[in-house]
Amino acid sequence: MTMISRLLGFVRDMVIARYFGATAGADAFFVAFKIPNFFRRLFAEGAFSQAFVPVLSEVKEKRGKDAVKHLINAISFRLGGILLLLTAFGVFGSGLWMLVFAPGFADDPEKFQLASDMLSITFPYLLLISLVAFSSAIMNTYDQFAVPAFTPVFLNLVLITFAIWVSPLLDVPVMALAWGVLAAGVVQLLFHLPFLKRLGLLPVPSPKTDEGVSEVKRLMLPALFGVSVAQINLLIDTVLASFLITGSVSWLYYSDRLMEFPLGVFGVALATVVLPGLSKKAATENWDGFRQDIDTALRLVLIIGVPATLGLLLLAQPLMITLFYYGAFTENDVTMSGMSLMAYSFGLLGFILVKILAPAFYARKDMKTPVKIAVVALVTNTVMNLALIGPFAHVGLAAATSISAFVNAGLLYWFLRKQQAFSPLPGWGKLWGQVLFANSVLVILILAITPDISDWLSFDAWHRLGWLLAIVFGTMAAYGVVLVATGIKPKRLLKKER
Repeated sequence: MTMISRLLGFVRDMVIARYFGATAGADAFFVAFKIPNFFRRLFAEGAFSQAFVPVLSEVKEKRGKDAVKHLINAISFRLGGILLLLTAFGVFGSGLWMLVFAPGFADDPEKFQLASDMLSITFPYLLLISLVAFSSAIMNTYDQFAVPAFTPVFLNLVLITFAIWVSPLLDVPVMALAWGVLAAGVVQLLFHLPFLKRLGLLPVPSPKTDEGVSEVKRLMLPALFGVSVAQINLLIDTVLASFLITGSVSWLYYSDRLMEFPLGVFGVALATVVLPGLSKKAATENWDGFRQDIDTALRLVLIIGVPATLGLLLLAQPLMITLFYYGAFTENDVTMSGMSLMAYSFGLLGFILVKILAPAFYARKDMKTPVKIAVVALVTNTVMNLALIGPFAHVGLAAATSISAFVNAGLLYWFLRKQQAFSPLPGWGKLWGQVLFANSVLVILILAITPDISDWLSFDAWHRLGWLLAIVFGTMAAYGVVLVATGIKPKRLLKKER
């Protein structure tokens, strides 16, 4: 389901690139869309989910469904109230938010006003998608993963529809994207309601308190700070990019979207499954199973994350050309966004590892350690941003993000070992050798069969797509064959987790 969503996300970004390119209007939309997403990741999918899922899992395991319903009703009342206030402040104070997130736009009054107008339309998406994230956390706790994973499909479909058919009807065509975001939030929330009702867990907001509410609050405060550190990293990138030449925000957006594909399909999907599983094992004090789950997840990260990193690095420009080099997206845009994609690709493994390692702390209700680590990562990102933006502009911002991701992941792993919450099971040395050999074959094949960039630029759309699919699936198949030939058996690896 995540794969379907991410593929449609590519189609969405291809449509946006074709119609709006890397123009001032596109820059304005990407910032206006990023701000509600910033708060969504901060409050809903970030701190709230990380505090809520372990508590909900414990209530489900120990107190039964009636207690679960009581907790959900109490939480929904409080969460909804906070989100309503924040949304109102966002809609009526859009200009202030824009000064915080993109102060560089103030030098261009037309771009600044356009971005502020868009933000007043997109900000209510925060309320809608945060309620979707609340619903997703409930369903994931009950091992219902398909519906939450499929839900982003509607955002992509609605934005594609608005970009193609609504934008020509407006005086400022790019405003259609902002209206599309708002409409998508409504559709996504309505999609969830029947599935919650089927579970018998459709929230009925209630001011009554619950002991679980206090526990969620206690866990959420440090988690909120920890997640905010990660989001502040993104905020700093956006703020600094707003001072660079027009197009910089868009180049970072398009390259980040390509990096997010393997991160979302594999990293986020695996983390979504890992947190409820680890939370259940922590609640029942099944520490052997807890360590086994982490070990299995890390093995999968190694097997899938390394070739994904190499693929993004070696195919950065062919990917940009195939997906975005149409209409308003120029050859210069290909070059610029391709360079930032290469910088992001170096950090992919770090990003995935953070998604897997952080839940090992949250599941044990240890929120303070990830916060301390996130602060170190924030400082690293800020220092590297300031050091690299001068010589490398937007590419330096992407590189700084990648460096801080590895600092974050490395410290999370070190503290897990120090706390004796995890120790690698036997067989890692052999696995490293098998994966390195298979990836050597992968790199040689990609270099051998990939056409020159000048050829990619001259190909028509179908030739580009055909070549890209042949390279990706051909090298993936070869990689898989080499892994199996060296003795890796996927079924045996996954069986360990059970």
